[in-house]
Amino acid sequence: MSIIKRSDVLFPSLMSEFLKPDWFGGMDNYKNDLPAVNIKENETNFELELAVPGRKKEDFHIEVDENVLTISSESKKEENVTEENYTRREFAYSSFKRAFTLPETIDEGNIKANYDNGILKFTLPKKEEALPKPKRMIELS
Repeated sequence: MSIIKRSDVLFPSLMSEFLKPDWFGGMDNYKNDLPAVNIKENETNFELELAVPGRKKEDFHIEVDENVLTISSESKKEENVTEENYTRREFAYSSFKRAFTLPETIDEGNIKANYDNGILKFTLPKKEEALPKPKRMIELS
């Protein structure tokens, strides 16, 4: 039996989460109450996607503070039905909060977010100095 510290779940580093041995197919960090996340690194940016279906854009609270990207959401649904001799009241409440420590190479001022078809997607651009340098030719003298 393994013990998972709550801080490991709430504050994973992008790279440490990406490089875990169980990244592809493992279930060690899967929790029913936290949305699943995909992290992909490209030459110029990172892409982070969370599966959070059934929400509206207004349900999300997103902030970046001291290299930590925090994503949280709360949704409430209530339904009251009164017919003849009975009253039925159904309600649902769900919330989550995930935080990711961003590498220092991320340009925090240009992070973009989009929510479409249940997927919350972030584009985390790399700073200019972190981008790959073009090849240069050196002439022999």
